[in-house]
Amino acid sequence: MKILDLIASRNYAEESEVRAMPMVLRIERVDPPSRTALLEAAAASAVAVCLDPRADVDGEWHEAVRAWVAGRIRKVSRRARGVQWDAVQELPGVTVTVDGASVRSLLPVLVSETPREVAKLQISGSDLPVDEPGPVPEGARLLYVNPRVEMSAGKLAAQVGHASMLLAPYLSAVELKAWADLDYRCAVRTPSVAEWDSLIHRGDVVAVRDAGFTEVEPGTTTVLAV
Repeated sequence: MKILDLIASRNYAEESEVRAMPMVLRIERVDPPSRTALLEAAAASAVAVCLDPRADVDGEWHEAVRAWVAGRIRKVSRRARGVQWDAVQELPGVTVTVDGASVRSLLPVLVSETPREVAKLQISGSDLPVDEPGPVPEGARLLYVNPRVEMSAGKLAAQVGHASMLLAPYLSAVELKAWADLDYRCAVRTPSVAEWDSLIHRGDVVAVRDAGFTEVEPGTTTVLAV
């Protein structure tokens, strides 16, 4: 079955083995990236792995992506700098850079088989100060963050990665091609509470509801994709 079809159905079976997509956020000690740019890179890189030709039915990544998407689409964000960042570039995945912020989303693996280069990276310490984003780039897909919920940048990187993936099956082939030509550009924005309450009741949004393993309560709607 095609990856987009699996994402669209989301009728996953109970997992016997836990799989996750490692997401590596480049956060250097000197001159760290902006929070918004890092989140936008995370959203783009996650969906880029799923829509990469290597994830197609006959591709070398297909079985790994298929097995992961058939379960819960867990993602684990870790931070890297310097030689740590260089090391993960050798692992299968896709790196996206937005306004100087880079994220590499890796091929999903069994959590028990997380590559050594990734397992030794820190999960904590990935937070960044809130910044004021600029105008929405032309062609970018809008991802709205729940203004009522506080999340670290690492947690939110996974959430916007879920959102970009869940949005993809709703786009036409023409829309997907145009999005791919823009390297799956996303715009992550935090609306006002009133705007969020209006958006969540619209029929043309895709909602990410968190399983509640970390930071937020189970069932919390974290991100809306338009």
